[in-house]
Amino acid sequence: MKLSITEKSKKDIFISLFQLLKNCSNVITIIFNTDHIYVQGMDKAHVCLFDIKIFSSWFDIYEYSSTDKDHICVDTNIFHNVFSMNQEQHTIFIYYEGDPDTICIDLLNKTTEGKGDFNKHFKIPLVELENNLMTIPGDTEYDAEFSINSKKIQEICSQLLIFGDIMQVKCSEEKIDLSSTGVNGEMMVNIPIDDLLEYSISEGEIIDISYSLNFIQKMCITNKLASEIEFSISGNFPMRIKYKLDENSYVTFYIAPKICCEP
Repeated sequence: MKLSITEKSKKDIFISLFQLLKNCSNVITIIFNTDHIYVQGMDKAHVCLFDIKIFSSWFDIYEYSSTDKDHICVDTNIFHNVFSMNQEQHTIFIYYEGDPDTICIDLLNKTTEGKGDFNKHFKIPLVELENNLMTIPGDTEYDAEFSINSKKIQEICSQLLIFGDIMQVKCSEEKIDLSSTGVNGEMMVNIPIDDLLEYSISEGEIIDISYSLNFIQKMCITNKLASEIEFSISGNFPMRIKYKLDENSYVTFYIAPKICCEP
């Protein structure tokens, strides 16, 4: 199994992805298929589920072999630390053969530019983890869906956290209100639907649901995955936070709502 990433924007996306994943789970399973990689898992508290699919066309090199193990378990903190050592002129190579105990990562300067961007080679031990995949319905109909600039929602979440760790989301046909309350007071952000990139809501529907702001903030901590984030909300399903990497590849998080009597 071998893959590589050269383009700076895609390297930034890959590094940001592991920044998010290490906030969810210390260990993840990466499954390699003939035309894509797939990652699914939950945080320790079982509040947040992540579901990731990146197609082979997204990478510069994607070499799949049926003789190599089709899945590996890795430490997200170590992977993020290694990828963060990437320099501008580096190409990231990730590879292994057979049923390995380690995975190799190379950061190689393949250009004549970037003097001082030295080649770096790593061997990272793999981890043992039992992972049962969940079936995620692909035809879920949410009551409200909207897209918002990723930098803007990152800023809003950071500000709301100053006042409380629960975010109340109220959606109507006219606007969206995001609020938090705590010992320091309360804050509410009014978002007119005209200011959103996309917005849809069931006719006559008014939605009022609360979520863990800590988890949402962790999922929106970077704006390098995509310029906008899609939110899908319903009283019957977990909130869906989706980043589109391209036409087919995506990073999705599902966050369970707070029950009214939860502390």
